[in-house]
Amino acid sequence: MTVQVHSITFDCQRWEPLVEFWAAISDFAQDPDNPNNPGDPMGALRSPTGLQLLFIPVPEAKTVKNRVHLDVVPTDSTRDEQVQLTLDAGATLVADHRRPDGSGWVVLADPEGNEFCVERSQAERDAAAT
Repeated sequence: MTVQVHSITFDCQRWEPLVEFWAAISDFAQDPDNPNNPGDPMGALRSPTGLQLLFIPVPEAKTVKNRVHLDVVPTDSTRDEQVQLTLDAGATLVADHRRPDGSGWVVLADPEGNEFCVERSQAERDAAAT
């Protein structure tokens, strides 16, 4: 037996800033059949493949490092361009693991402190392999 991942859920203080942030930096967008509205108990975004990001308010604040995080790969930019775009959208730098040879990744945090990694694009990986 197998399972299919339907949603990745983020606990948060407020869902609105996270919906705005993740929609700005990714291919996730509001579902036109189920849009996010002020006063909704949670927010959601859906990818073109149907995977959903859920943002559910909880009373407690984030206190420690995430045990699960997203690794994101740019589709139409380089890793470094994506890092800058993501910082401009409101992320904060947690750790920079870029190496002189161009490999490595950058750990960022979204506006509520949820960590995620930005890796090299597939084009950058392909170019390094040749």
